Amino acid sequence: MRRAGAEAGGVMQAAYREFLASKAAAAPCRGFENIPALSSHLFDFQQASVAHLLHVGSGGLFLDTGLGKTLCQLEWSEHARAASNGRALILTPLAVARQIEREGKRFGYPARVIRDASEVQEGISICNYDRLHLIDPDAFGAVSLDESGILKSFTGKTTRTLIDAFAGHRWRLSASATPAPNDHMELGQHAEFCGVMASNEMLSRFFINDTATASQQWRLKGHAVEPFWNWMASWSRMAQMPSDLGGSDDGFILPPLKVHRHRAHESAPSMTGGLFGDEIVSATALHQLKRQTADERARVSAELVMSDAEPWVIWCDTDYEADAIWRALGDAPAVSEVRGSMPASKKEAAIEGFADGSVRVLITKSSVTGFGLNWQHCARTVFVGRSFSYESWYQAVRRFWRFGQARPVDVHLIVAEGEDTIGRVIDRKASDHASMRAAMRAAMQRDTQSASHRKVAYNATHQGVLPSWLSNV
Repeated sequence: MRRAGAEAGGVMQAAYREFLASKAAAAPCRGFENIPALSSHLFDFQQASVAHLLHVGSGGLFLDTGLGKTLCQLEWSEHARAASNGRALILTPLAVARQIEREGKRFGYPARVIRDASEVQEGISICNYDRLHLIDPDAFGAVSLDESGILKSFTGKTTRTLIDAFAGHRWRLSASATPAPNDHMELGQHAEFCGVMASNEMLSRFFINDTATASQQWRLKGHAVEPFWNWMASWSRMAQMPSDLGGSDDGFILPPLKVHRHRAHESAPSMTGGLFGDEIVSATALHQLKRQTADERARVSAELVMSDAEPWVIWCDTDYEADAIWRALGDAPAVSEVRGSMPASKKEAAIEGFADGSVRVLITKSSVTGFGLNWQHCARTVFVGRSFSYESWYQAVRRFWRFGQARPVDVHLIVAEGEDTIGRVIDRKASDHASMRAAMRAAMQRDTQSASHRKVAYNATHQGVLPSWLSNV
């Protein structure tokens, strides 16, 4: 009797676990039941990512810089367009469109840049975000957002426009190397664009509004941590290295990254005083300090870029810093700038010039050229201005320090007295981002080990024989 009761209890426990598993949040699978053959030029971990995203139909591709996110987008777009109306769209930031077009043609994808609806053809169309209003979203059966961090604003006009424009599409891809590096809630915007779950539903299901903090930030509920990352793994793939997805890291180990700090010695009055001394704790005080030390920081950066004949990128945070850099460089040859107020054609010309070597020194901002571009030919960069944004810092450095870079990368920081707070904030955000990646890595391993949802085409190997009594029917 006792043994029978124990067995019955075990059955009930198993049934209850199965019941709980059935209630777990998971992405709807709207893609292929049987994954088609994928291109052989993809690495194994890239094929695994594309296969998962073709199965779910709409999802997130969160591969770090240099892991082939563009190739994965092209492969996904090729199969998604074939399963829809023959047309796929990749939306990109400024100047990245031509880069994706070149990579697409190199690997045989029918990819071409378009500027408006009149240029849409069969194949994969690539278009800048700022031209979205010139095309018809319904002309495409599949869409991929390159550098989809553009979705991070919860109430931004661009975010709502993108979500609404493609809400009816079966095939949607959200691709970013740094999804929500500072705030997990931003992942809700990616999920909403992909039609997986509305961002407000994600918040109510997995998060709690922490009223104990001054900013009342949303944080993951204690019991919801693992279910949240399991849900993320059901509709996306994230990796910092190929080994995160079961691949080999051979050939993906990056050369050393060396960060050099330079102090701008021009004195500036204290902005805070009292308890915090000379430490800057507000954006307003920070910009006051930046203005006072702009010429000195520009002078130090000019000395660095004129000390050798290497290609350099000078990152600034404001227009007045860019003006100070121009004054410090004087009549130095082969110098160009990409500024937000410039016409798109002039920006593209400067970026292309730096890529082909005709421009040796490029002055720019991370908000303008810090995403998507491949500049492995350059191993020297200097930050004249830096904000509290970890994503801007990470993405800017990763233009050079990425797969394909053969030399150590030297990053120079020009800092003024009181700017140490920025470094500490960025370090904390980097730690948060690393924790997010670790949680996602574990969730993907669980998802891979229990991937019963992945259907494989049946290959019959047994020849059946009808019994005699059926043969006569």
